[in-house]
Amino acid sequence: MKEEEIRSTMDVDPKQYELIKINGKDSHSIVLSYLIHGCFKDTVESLVASTGLKVSAAQLEDMEKRKRISHFALNGNALGAIQLTEQMSPDLFENDKGLLFDLLSLRFVELISSKECTEALEFAQAKLTPFGKMQDYVEKLEDFMALLAYEEPEKSPVFHLLSLDYRHHVADKLNRAILAHSHMPSYSELERIIRQATVVRQCLSGELGKDIVSPFSLKDFLKS
Repeated sequence: MKEEEIRSTMDVDPKQYELIKINGKDSHSIVLSYLIHGCFKDTVESLVASTGLKVSAAQLEDMEKRKRISHFALNGNALGAIQLTEQMSPDLFENDKGLLFDLLSLRFVELISSKECTEALEFAQAKLTPFGKMQDYVEKLEDFMALLAYEEPEKSPVFHLLSLDYRHHVADKLNRAILAHSHMPSYSELERIIRQATVVRQCLSGELGKDIVSPFSLKDFLKS
């Protein structure tokens, strides 16, 4: 593609997007996929009622289970999340040791945050230490164990492990793993569209060169 053609593609007037016809059912389907992925059961039921889209009873039940699991992971009950996951996806942790480590580490963090350091050490020795035999987990294990060395772990160099953002990361990873285990897409249609659009724009930017166009920003693009 010639530079002029690429530049023309990059500089399309946002008003031109209004000329492109989008099937309403496609839009509803994309939104529904996002809501199902995120376990927004009540909103799914409202959308289905207003659009005529179909969602099975099994899908609704699946959402409710995944929502409970995510709630446990986010709200200080990692062991509860593990138990429910094993009921829903029996062999998931057998095939994904990394995910099991992440959830066990959440339990360790829960104990640290509650100032139950003795219990945290005992839990680490019983549940986390075995992962130290595998090279992939050594550095992660060292980071978590470092929390025990600080009277105020929230001020330690690895304070991010105590954050809500870290719990969200693990909960999201768990949700995707459960979906994949059930042979469902681990990313919603909306996420895949955004990823594809971002990659395409980045590729076009790359072909023009950094000196010709600024790096693509999805946030700025959506504001245009």
